Order: sequence, then C-alpha cells, then structure tokens
Amino acid sequence: MTIFAALVAAAVELHGDPQHTTAQFAVKHMVVTTVRGEFGKVDSMLDWNKDNPSASKVDLDIDASTVDTHVEKRDNHLKSADFFDVAKCPKITFKSTKIEPAGSDHYKVTGDLTMHCQTHPATLDVAFDGKGIKAPWGPTVYAASATGKINRHDWGLNWNKALESGGVLVSDDVDLNVDIEFVAKPAEAKK
Repeated sequence: MTIFAALVAAAVELHGDPQHTTAQFAVKHMVVTTVRGEFGKVDSMLDWNKDNPSASKVDLDIDASTVDTHVEKRDNHLKSADFFDVAKCPKITFKSTKIEPAGSDHYKVTGDLTMHCQTHPATLDVAFDGKGIKAPWGPTVYAASATGKINRHDWGLNWNKALESGGVLVSDDVDLNVDIEFVAKPAEAKK
C-alpha cells in the first residue's frame, strides 16, 4: 500500500496551454513542394509520473474543423468527406497506450490515433524533460515536442489525383509535429 501511495503521489496532472500549443502536419504536393497546415484548437492532458514515466498517460484532442493551410479552398477540401469529414468526424484524438524511454528526456509514445472516424495505432517520438521551469506568473510549465510519420491511407484519407508527369497530387506519408506547453491544473498550480 505504501509503494502504491508513493507512485500516486509522484504523478501530477498537467494540461496543455492552448495559447502555447501547436499541432501541425506537412505533406508533399505534386511530388516537389511541401504543404504545411495546422489546427487552431488543441486540448491536451498529461498525467506525468516523474518516478515512473512509463506509467504516465497523455491525451490529445484536436478540433479538425480548425485546419488551416492558409488557402481557404484547400482548407474547405480538407474539411470535406474526401479528407477529415468534419461533419461526421469533428475530432482528431490521440490516447497513449504505451510510453517507453528512448534516451535522456526522450520517449517513444504509442497510442490510438483517431482521425476520419477511424482508430489505428501510431507512435510518436517525444522530447520531454519533466523538470519544468517556474513561470514569472506563478506555475511551473513543462515543454513537450512530438514528431511522427503516418500513412494517411491507414485512416481512409484516400483522395488523390494522378499527375501526367507521373506521381500523385498528394503524398501518402504525412509528417506530424506537436508542441505543447503544459501547466499543472489550477488547484495544483497554487500549491
């Protein structure tokens, strides 16, 4: 019982600061250029266990309708049934199922990624030091960066056009990049 209590005490609930969080993607367009986009509304939560990082849990919740590639016509197409289908599938979520140490302050985080109403496993490379920095306005903040690569077809994002010169309009592989500034939930931040 004492060991269990110590493990519970070691965990801290952290929430992503939406003003200091970005979720971005990059995909090749016409084989030659890279199109980048991001989502304007991202919520995240981390149950961080500093004594046993593998016992930690992380959840990410993205509003798919906030996709922004700086081209309105393309954004509207991404929101359609050809891609995210935000009318039927308004959320993109990631829920960790396994966290493995991968070097100093680095982790392999595997989880269930739900997008386009389909859920499949995905693994992200995460940098997180777990020490935090005391902010001038009070709470301790923690920074996390995650990167990964997925094949969009695994989630049913199959729309494409063949090019006369060979290749396709949109590549299969999509690079993911998420940066989050975590803070302790308000009750814990006051301690």
